[in-house]
Amino acid sequence: MSDNDDLDASPMTGGDAATGEQDTPLHRAIGPGLMLLFIVGDILGTGVYALTGKVAKEVGGAVWLPFLCAFVVAMLTAFSYLELVTKYPRAGGAAVYTHKAFGIHFLTFLVCFTVMCSGLTSASSAAQAFAGNLNHAAHLGWQSGGTMLLLAALGFMTLVAAINLRGVGESVKVNVVLTLVELSGLLIIIGIGLWAILQGKGDAGTLTDITIKDGSTVFTAVTAGTALAFFAMVGFEDSVNMAEETKDPVRTFPRMMLLGLSITGVIYVLVAIASVTLVPPAQLGEGETPLLKVVQAGAPAFPLSVFAIITMFAVANSALINMLMASRLLYGMAHEGVLPVTLGRILPRRRTPWVAIIFTTALAFGLIWFADLKALGGTTSLLLLVVFTITNIAVLVLRKDQVEHRHFRAPTAVPVIGAVLCAFLASPLSKRDPADYKVAGILLVVGVALWVLHFLSTRLIGSGRSNRPEHVEELGSYHDELNKQREGRPWS
Repeated sequence: MSDNDDLDASPMTGGDAATGEQDTPLHRAIGPGLMLLFIVGDILGTGVYALTGKVAKEVGGAVWLPFLCAFVVAMLTAFSYLELVTKYPRAGGAAVYTHKAFGIHFLTFLVCFTVMCSGLTSASSAAQAFAGNLNHAAHLGWQSGGTMLLLAALGFMTLVAAINLRGVGESVKVNVVLTLVELSGLLIIIGIGLWAILQGKGDAGTLTDITIKDGSTVFTAVTAGTALAFFAMVGFEDSVNMAEETKDPVRTFPRMMLLGLSITGVIYVLVAIASVTLVPPAQLGEGETPLLKVVQAGAPAFPLSVFAIITMFAVANSALINMLMASRLLYGMAHEGVLPVTLGRILPRRRTPWVAIIFTTALAFGLIWFADLKALGGTTSLLLLVVFTITNIAVLVLRKDQVEHRHFRAPTAVPVIGAVLCAFLASPLSKRDPADYKVAGILLVVGVALWVLHFLSTRLIGSGRSNRPEHVEELGSYHDELNKQREGRPWS
C-alpha cells in the first residue's frame, strides 16, 4: 500500500458504508427518543429562568420577539450541523469539522478550547447552583461563599463524573428523568400563565411594546435582546459530540435535532408571552428570578418552594450533559490527532473515555474553586457564536469532499445566512455588552498559550507519528492506533 493510500484509508474499521455508521470503541446506546430528550434537556437548562427578565429589560413587552429571532438563527445553524454530523458521524463536533475544512491546527485547537470552555463553564456554574439550591431547599444554613457550599459543589461534580464513567446508557437514562422534571417547571409556568389570562388577568397589549433606549432604534433594541436570548438556545450543538454513541446517527440526528429545537423554541416563546402578560416588563427585569414573579402573579397560592427542587434537577441535567459533551470532545480530538492520544483511552468494559472524563472533571474542579463563573455567561455565548460562524462556513468548504453514504444536505443559502447572522450577533453591531469582549480576549490568550505549549511539547519531546500540528492532513488516522492502545496491543 502506498503512503497516499494509507492517508486516504478510513479512520475506523468496519461499519456500514451505506449509512455512514462506523465501528467505534464507544457504546452506541442512544436511540431517537433518548437523543430528543438529550437535545431538549441541554437547550432548556436554567438560562431561561434568568434571561426572560434580562431580555424584557432590554426590549420591553415584546420579549417573545428576541427569543423567536434567536430560535431562527439557531435553526439555521442546526441545518449546518446536521449536514456535517451526518457526513462525518464522529465525536468532536465543530472542532472536527473545522479541522476537516481548513486543516489549520491552530484554528482547530482554539475551536476545541472554546467549545470545551463553554461546556465546563456551564457545568461548573450548574454545580455551584446545585449546591446553593440544595442549601435553600433543605434549610441547611450554609454560609454564602463558604466551605460547605464549595464542598457540596465539588461533591456533586464528582457524582456527575461517576455517572459519566459508568456508561453512556446510564448517563442518558439519568438525563431522561432530569429533563422531564426540568420540562415540568416551564410547563407549570406556561399553564399558570394561560389559566390566569383566561381568567382575565394581565395585559396582552404589552406584547407589542418595544422599549427604545436613548440612541437606539427598534432594530438595535431587538438585536441586543436577541444577543442575550441566544444564550438560551445554545445546547443543540452539544449533541453532535455524541455521534459515535448514537444508533444510526445519519437518520437519528436530522429528525431529533429539528424536533428538539422546535419544541424548545415554542416553550420559550410561550413562557415569554405568559411572563409579560402577567408581570410588567420593568418589574420582570428586576432581580434574578423573574419567572417566580409570573407564578406569584398568576397563582399566588402556588408553593414556590417547588421551583427550588425543579431548579436542582435542571442544573444537575445541565452539568451532566455538558460534562458528557466536554469529555467526548476531547476524546474525538485525540482521535483526530489534535490533542494528546492519551485523552482517547477507553475503559474496556464500560466503553467510556475515562482519561478525558477525569481530565475535564479536574478542570471543572478548578473553575468551581477559583473562577468567577457569573462573569463568563455572556462571553461563552459570544465565543459560541464565533464557532457557529466558522461551522456554517465549513459546510460550504466541505461541499467538495464527497462521502460514500447518503447524508443530510442543507440548502446552500442556509449556511450562508446562518454565518452572516451569527457573525452579526457576535459583533459589536449587536450592541453586546463590551465586557464580553474583554473576557473573551483573556480566554483566547489562555487558549493561544496552551496551543504554544502543546506545539512545543510535540516538537521537542514527540517522536515517531506524534500528533504534531503539521500532521493535520492525517485527519482521523489515529482511530486504529487508539483502538490498539485500548486493547493493549503495540503501536504500529
